[in-house]
Amino acid sequence: MAIQHTTVGAGPSSWLTSGTLVWSAILTALLSMLWLYREGVSAMVASWSRDEYSYAYFLPPLVAFFIWQKKNELLEIGLRGSWVGFAVVLLAVGLYVAGNLATLYVVVQYGFIVAVIGAALALLGYLGFRLVLAPLAMLFFLVPLPAFLFNNLSQSLQLLSSQWGVWVLRLFQVPVFEEGNVIHLAEMRLQVVEACSGLRYLFPLMAIGLIVAYLYRAAFWKRALLFLSTIPITVVMNSLRIGLIGVAVEYGGRAQAEGLLHAFEGWVVFMASLGVLLFEMWVLGHIGGERRPFREVFGFDFPAPTPPELAKRPLRLPAPFIATLVLLLAAGIAAAALPSREEVAPARPRLSGLPMQIGDWHGRSERLDRIYIDALKLDDYVIAEYTGPAGAPVELYVAYYASQRKGASVHSPRTCIPGGGWEIRSLEQRAIPGVTVAGQPLRVNRVQIQKGDQRQLVYYWFQQRGRVVTNEYLLKWYLFWDALTRNRTDGALVRLSTAVAAGENLDQADRKLVAFAKVVEQPLRRFIPE
Repeated sequence: MAIQHTTVGAGPSSWLTSGTLVWSAILTALLSMLWLYREGVSAMVASWSRDEYSYAYFLPPLVAFFIWQKKNELLEIGLRGSWVGFAVVLLAVGLYVAGNLATLYVVVQYGFIVAVIGAALALLGYLGFRLVLAPLAMLFFLVPLPAFLFNNLSQSLQLLSSQWGVWVLRLFQVPVFEEGNVIHLAEMRLQVVEACSGLRYLFPLMAIGLIVAYLYRAAFWKRALLFLSTIPITVVMNSLRIGLIGVAVEYGGRAQAEGLLHAFEGWVVFMASLGVLLFEMWVLGHIGGERRPFREVFGFDFPAPTPPELAKRPLRLPAPFIATLVLLLAAGIAAAALPSREEVAPARPRLSGLPMQIGDWHGRSERLDRIYIDALKLDDYVIAEYTGPAGAPVELYVAYYASQRKGASVHSPRTCIPGGGWEIRSLEQRAIPGVTVAGQPLRVNRVQIQKGDQRQLVYYWFQQRGRVVTNEYLLKWYLFWDALTRNRTDGALVRLSTAVAAGENLDQADRKLVAFAKVVEQPLRRFIPE
């Protein structure tokens, strides 16, 4: 079939079908999105300076390259447009409004990625969009995880890496004792903190795994397996690193766990993980009936030159993309005209002013080590041991956050307790009779924990903006809703704990915690705004 050509440069019709106009419109749409989502994008780019997300600097040019690889196929299909893409961008603008009102950067950041994907669909239509969907999906790796997901994942990986690292140490006949994410050696104590959780390897390796799987010319199940295997590879290699550091300390002294060796081992482990991934790809290439050379199944090829007939084919902006461009420009103008919305941080006294004498209970305040304060990212806290009339102490811990929108959020005891080597034996919700908070009956998480022969009973709840919440995920919904409707994200975690002596009935421990909850609720009201 002969291809019809249009002479460019002969009036308004030719101008509307010129490649210059199309590229100008695409650039204008991209700049409009960057302007509209600028605060979220700036915070996102700032997060790339962290080791966990440093790979993100290379993703945008790679995505652009992968789309460029499809240029001839895209020119063959043409710009068909899709009104579904316009609807997706409309949704993305809604995410911007919600994220901006709630002052939650992560919502704005995901809104930006959705806007880019929607604009591509509005421009290309279904057929062209299918060719670039996989590269565009990689853009979601640009957004840092929400703080509460990052914290929970980090805690879980710390525990898992500690357990497997101890297994490596025992292979080398090194005497070791594990207590949560703390490994006790004869020479020193190794603490598997957030930086050693493996996330600084996991996210970059997952991003590389996604790119490698995209470039891998094989069956879908092989590509999916290649990507998903980055998770166990990272955990195993990080655990091996922790175990080898312990071995080095055992035979070379505590200096082996610090400084250059520690950093060098981290770099070596990442490169070894990448090597394992490439070896896996080679093995997968030898599974199945068709066996091809490595160069044929994996390549970083440049696209072929554009055929002259495709290069001369006119391009016309589809109506859905024109509407999308108008929407983005209008949203940008409206956003510039609206006043900025500052988060409300209620005035309150410092928790250090909590009295150490509450009724018949006498308290003694304690301090957290700097390493824990840095990890928790809290704004204020109190930790104190109160002794009641019966002489049995209760530990009170309150962590307060003035804002939970910029990477700092309450750490749930459900994930932190195992980090201290404690095993959660049971967890249930229970109402505390005779105690109300903000006019609501106090309901707590009641947790029985055990470490060896030691037992404790723990009550904890999240006291946030006049609510008492026990469910961690419901907590995140209220955080978003209150940020949206009240412009507040402040809140606190309150935790009470007491030791359970050998032979002591749990009912006695319950009575002790209930009694203290009744007397401490009133003084705490001054320090946790409603």
